[in-house]
Amino acid sequence: MSDASAETSPATTSAFAVLETLVARGLEWVVVCPGARSQALALAAATLEREGALRVVVRIDERSAGFTALGIGSETGRPAAVVTTSGSAVANLHPAVMEAHHAGVPLILLTADRPEELRGIGSNQTTVQEGMFGASVRWMREVSAPEDGVVGAQTAQTVAHGAWSAALGQDPAVPARPGPVHVNLAFREPLSSSHRPRPTVVTMETPTPVKRTALTLERGPRTLVIAGANSGPVAEQVAHEGGWPLVAEVSSGARFGRNLIPHYRAALADTELTDAVERIVLFGHPTLARQVPALIAGRPDINTIVVRSGGEDVNPGHAVTTFTDEVSISSGETDRAWLGAWLRVGAAALSAYEAEQAETSPATRAPDVAAGRSADAASKRAFVAAELAALRTPVTRELLVDAVWRATWPHDRLVIGASRIIRVADRVVPGKKIPVFSNRGLAGIDGTVSTATGISLASGALTRVLVGDITLLHDVGGMWAEPGHPQPRLQIVVANDGGGTIFDSLEVSATADQPDFDRVMLTPQNVNLSALAEAYGFEYQRASTVGELDQALTQPGLRPLLIEVPLER
Repeated sequence: MSDASAETSPATTSAFAVLETLVARGLEWVVVCPGARSQALALAAATLEREGALRVVVRIDERSAGFTALGIGSETGRPAAVVTTSGSAVANLHPAVMEAHHAGVPLILLTADRPEELRGIGSNQTTVQEGMFGASVRWMREVSAPEDGVVGAQTAQTVAHGAWSAALGQDPAVPARPGPVHVNLAFREPLSSSHRPRPTVVTMETPTPVKRTALTLERGPRTLVIAGANSGPVAEQVAHEGGWPLVAEVSSGARFGRNLIPHYRAALADTELTDAVERIVLFGHPTLARQVPALIAGRPDINTIVVRSGGEDVNPGHAVTTFTDEVSISSGETDRAWLGAWLRVGAAALSAYEAEQAETSPATRAPDVAAGRSADAASKRAFVAAELAALRTPVTRELLVDAVWRATWPHDRLVIGASRIIRVADRVVPGKKIPVFSNRGLAGIDGTVSTATGISLASGALTRVLVGDITLLHDVGGMWAEPGHPQPRLQIVVANDGGGTIFDSLEVSATADQPDFDRVMLTPQNVNLSALAEAYGFEYQRASTVGELDQALTQPGLRPLLIEVPLER
């Protein structure tokens, strides 16, 4: 070490060693929250960003920070690191940690802590942080406060290597699936110093290969491919190669292709089809249609194969036959009649839905192109009147999800909140190969805007966030962005029906005292979303009609945009 680095505090030396080792392994993003005990980590991250080694995102509160990092991990497939101070700051990461655990998203928590002598004596901002996240983390290490910078740096390097491998599911001693890991770092005063230590020389470790299971599927059995949340395009590829019908939830990332069954609930309700299923190949985490777990749990004779996607194993009714990491398809003839039967039922359901919409909504009727080109003045006037009526059609939930879906392209990102609106989207939108995200690990409304922020920052893409009003308000702090630094390209589309109307579908809503039900279940709100947008530096538009909504969704916009869509309860 140089003379200057000799004056560097052990805390700073260790902080740089942790981050520089993680950077060497592939870390690109660090999400930082303010705090005194974590200052060495935060300042080291800022220095490394200035040197071009990584990128830093600053968030005010830890819950938002955790979900921002979750969004980055969801987009990139690699962990972002979150830096927090001690005490309740760490506990505020727990919702994002649980979602990352259940969804299989890599995440590294770097939490600062008091040294041993300050624990258990009532010290300020001190609690038991070791083991705080329990079974929700793949791997956890407690790092004692370094007394010596050299020894502390060596320990930090070892721990950083372990954290990176475990977060990506590459540690043979840890279940081979990505997820959150926790490094709890104790620091003594001086908590940081102004001297930058000599760059860490990182000795790269040769990772031990992690055994992955593979299964070859014969084409013969009548097979149904089901894609739940976070399945990815591989589910569509398997269905295509096998010649099998594909049931794909809207958040699966597999809702496209020639084998996709439109309006799949109708097909799952057709007992003639489901009784004939001999094998199910399940990807991801299905959460939007009760028929899926009911089919698996209720038919133990079906050979159900779950292809692991990183999160918690899905096993409805404990009826799953096989768990595997990947599948391939054997050669042979495809059963065209089997696929055709599913496609016909889905197509019929789609036609019935389109006919119903055309009866009730001018916006869904196909334009009379011939009338628009006619030399007859009356025909032209009728054409113009019909087009104006379509544009002036009030927005419904179905028209809302359709408009957002149509406006989103493969180079964009779409994030859908875990509320009533995602169920509507899953029921009606057609196939389209676009990147769709939703926190379906625990299917909570926590951190949706913050997750979208991480996705937008990591991708650089326009990210549309389709949420209900309560979902937005639950994470309104996620709208905050650090002044003077790159802003996420966000369009937040808020389906505002004045509260949590998803609970209107509960049986109790028909028997409970209405004022009581509205107060404690609906949780009505009357927040001024225009003022909220202005407070956080968003542009604002209110879209009550189909024409206004289409215009809002397609405007370029130099600032993040909040689009409020008022809906009937």
